[in-house]
Amino acid sequence: MFFNKKLPFTDLFSEGFVDIHSHLLPGIDDGSQNLDQSILLIEKLRATGIQHFITTPHVLGEVYPNTPEIIQKKLQSVKKELYNRGITNVSLRAAAEYMLDGTFHRLLQERNLLTLKDNYLLVELSFFNPSINFRDLLFEIQLAGYQPILAHPERYVFWHHHYKIFEDLKNSGCLFQLNLLSLTKHYGKEVYKTSEYLIKNGLIDFLGTDTHHLHHIHLLQQEGDAKIIELLKPIAKRNSLFLEEPN
Repeated sequence: MFFNKKLPFTDLFSEGFVDIHSHLLPGIDDGSQNLDQSILLIEKLRATGIQHFITTPHVLGEVYPNTPEIIQKKLQSVKKELYNRGITNVSLRAAAEYMLDGTFHRLLQERNLLTLKDNYLLVELSFFNPSINFRDLLFEIQLAGYQPILAHPERYVFWHHHYKIFEDLKNSGCLFQLNLLSLTKHYGKEVYKTSEYLIKNGLIDFLGTDTHHLHHIHLLQQEGDAKIIELLKPIAKRNSLFLEEPN
């Protein structure tokens, strides 16, 4: 069993919580596949208590060759549909989740990147193996004036028995975003165990849902280990850093 005493994950979704990792724009990656699905996912997430979203479609070579123009166009289509349906109790912005690969190096040189806010940039690695120069890329990101946030570090199985790498990356200036889904049974025991280690050792900076579809939202409506949820509450409050500034 993963859990003893339990608390709902929704306890983390205070009024100022911003979900900084999701895939809610239609038809441009492995998340929402059409506009109706996007609206449904947003409505279901809003019902869990999340009001603010910075959705982050993949930017991944020729697989998901999304540009800021493509992403912003999709964002506007979703915002228009939300308005048409009278859904006014959510805020939706878009950034991206950038794979650290050869294509990314070119994008970084061009400064053609969508940040979560200010200079905060969400990046990810391959789940099979990190690129041999990923540390160099993280360093170049910082030299270019961006603050890298590594998405779901707990899911990289090649680090599950090499915990020192997490401390090394944090010491080099990389921030970490944990997937709340990693605290369910969704990704398995090793991901849960690594998540627990990162949380208990104060290595997690921000949280995200990484919602792709309705099943993910169903998992977020469940409960988790009460001690872990309590440790996550101050981290969840840090997500308010990404609230949109009032005009």
